[in-house]
Amino acid sequence: MQRTTIFADEYLLREIKDLAKQKKRSVAEVVREALTEYIDRRKAPAARPAFVGLGDSGRVDLAENHEGLLWPAPESHKTGS
Repeated sequence: MQRTTIFADEYLLREIKDLAKQKKRSVAEVVREALTEYIDRRKAPAARPAFVGLGDSGRVDLAENHEGLLWPAPESHKTGS
């Protein structure tokens, strides 16, 4: 871990100190957690491999109906008249 200095408004510092006291944690822990959450929310989503979606069928019901699509029910036996 590396030590650093930040500049913040008095109001923000007071809020951080109050939160740290309520949670019985250090100010440094609260700031690290806040920075981690901030960065995680703003990261660009990981790129998907190029082959994802390559075989797009255009159907929207595959997840719900996969069994019927993979293993269709046997046709009823037709009897000749």
